[in-house]
Amino acid sequence: MNSLNLMDKITALCKRRGFIFSGSEIYGGLANTYDYGPAGTELLRNIRNLWWDTFVHKRSDIVGLDASVISHQEIWKASGHTSGFADAMIDCKSCKLRMRADHLIEDKTRNKVEGKSLQELDEIIKNDKKIVCPNCGKHDWTNVRKFNLLFPVNLGIIEGDQSLAYLRGETAQGMFINFKNIVDSSRVKLPFGIAQLGKSFRNEITPGNSVFRTLEFELAEIEYFFDPKEQEWEKLFEDWKKSMWEFVAKTLGVDEKNLQWREHDDKERSFYSKKTEDLEYKFPFGFKELWGLAYRTDYDLQQHAKFSNKDLSIVDPQTGKKIMPHVIEPAVGINRILLMVLSDFYTEEEGRIVLKLNPKLAPYKAAVFPLLANKSELVEKAKKIYKDLSLHFVTVFDGRGNIGKRYFAQDEVGTPFCITIDFETLENDTVTIRDRDTMNQERVKISELANLIKAKII
Repeated sequence: MNSLNLMDKITALCKRRGFIFSGSEIYGGLANTYDYGPAGTELLRNIRNLWWDTFVHKRSDIVGLDASVISHQEIWKASGHTSGFADAMIDCKSCKLRMRADHLIEDKTRNKVEGKSLQELDEIIKNDKKIVCPNCGKHDWTNVRKFNLLFPVNLGIIEGDQSLAYLRGETAQGMFINFKNIVDSSRVKLPFGIAQLGKSFRNEITPGNSVFRTLEFELAEIEYFFDPKEQEWEKLFEDWKKSMWEFVAKTLGVDEKNLQWREHDDKERSFYSKKTEDLEYKFPFGFKELWGLAYRTDYDLQQHAKFSNKDLSIVDPQTGKKIMPHVIEPAVGINRILLMVLSDFYTEEEGRIVLKLNPKLAPYKAAVFPLLANKSELVEKAKKIYKDLSLHFVTVFDGRGNIGKRYFAQDEVGTPFCITIDFETLENDTVTIRDRDTMNQERVKISELANLIKAKII
């Protein structure tokens, strides 16, 4: 299947089956914003829960945090975001289209240019007449310039009493500024991690590609603190690489041939990072970053200690010496995971479209159908079974259209099992259960239904 054609098909499926809608659609849309429909909401929730369960609940060395989305401007000065958190922007003089310069070059030349200076990007664009505007086709560009990504917010209700703050551009800083609060209030000891999952905002110039890169997105980040004199950062780094790969390939069930590691070179790597690698997935538009892993040393804690005039070191209970921990950070976009699983599990076969999601991820674990919607006894029985199953897992009821169309609709949503209530059900309390992937059907006693499905979706 053509990869770009696949992206179009996934986009159409998302709209058709309630995964993703364009933001503000009835008003003509708002660029780079998206809303998640019923199926998308459930899929996102399942991804979040799996990530949290894997990296927080099942580990004794990681605790959670939910920091404010709006934060003090000094936080972002300390982190370097107000001065260095910027994209390279360029405008077409002819049609006024605005783009990221690096994305423009990469799309036209297929060459990676991450880490190059504004001057270097300028030279590439000026010297290659094939790098034309994708909108009007002309080669008439402004100079490349920086564009800060933070969203400023003015606080206060009285004019003249407003104070500048920012919507967070990442969740990481909330974990650094609450480091001592967590150490003082929790029974944690090095090495340990702080996990946070929530919305972040970046005023990015995006190239499209659905929810891959948007103005508002969900990040799942961990700051893993350790004493560099006691733990080897190289080993911790490799341990995290293994954990990240296993989550994607084993827990989510993504095809490993679509995964690869890519290390940042000196130009691309952030100045505070000693080593950065990206776990990349082969999206329909090529291999792109899914999950980043960075060894940030003690840069962030040192910066916040300096700007806040607070001591953010901790005391070793054995020696009494102060320690400024170092940090390894795995950071992944939940929305990118969603786009990845939609891409990886989208299947066309035997005249149908099937989203062969891992049952743990499926928005609905089962769908319940009365064979005929105009037979009250079938509808009543189906609704009772639906209510009973809903006590155990997320279930959906559907009585519209013929049974074949209902099956195909649930195949596209990724529902593992469809249960049909027919006239035989009224006689012997059995139902037909259909498997999404094989389309095989079998009769099952209603009393055994919940346990049968639970055993297959765990």
